[in-house]
Amino acid sequence: MGISGKWKVYDAAKLAIANGEIDLDNHSFKIALFLSTSNCNTLSGATSLSNLTNQVATGFGYTQSAKAVTIATSQSGGVVTVDETTNPSWTAAGGSIVARFAVIYDDTHASKQALCVCLLDTTPANATATDGNSFTITIGASGLFTISGATAD
Repeated sequence: MGISGKWKVYDAAKLAIANGEIDLDNHSFKIALFLSTSNCNTLSGATSLSNLTNQVATGFGYTQSAKAVTIATSQSGGVVTVDETTNPSWTAAGGSIVARFAVIYDDTHASKQALCVCLLDTTPANATATDGNSFTITIGASGLFTISGATAD
C-alpha cells in the first residue's frame, strides 16, 4: 500500500470537536478497515463505530478495532493541522487483507465517535495485502485534515 487518499471528517465529528466531546490531544484513537459494501463513506450518517457496516472481519493478520493510532495537532498561520503519526500497518498471515476504506475513531468517546474516513484506492478498487505482505496506510505529508477559518480584524 502507499499513501492514503484524502481523509474526510464526519459531520457528527465536526460538532463533537466543537463541543469538546472529541479531544484530539488527550483521547485515544484507533483505526478500522472496511469493505467496499460499507456505509462508512457517507459523512452525514456516521456518529459512532457501531453505525458503520461491514468492517473487515478479524483474520489473516487483521483484528477488528484493535489498531491504535497517534493523533497530533499543530498550528501555523491560523491553520490547525490534525495528523496521524504512526502509519498503521498489518501483516497479512494465512490469507489476504482486503479493504476499501479506513476509518479513524475516538476510542475514548463513550460511543466510539467516528472521526474521519479515507478511500484507500482511488481507482476505486480494493486495497489488498497478500499473505506475508504488509497492509500499510501511509498518511500524506499534509496530515489527515486541517481546521481554518476567518481571522479577526
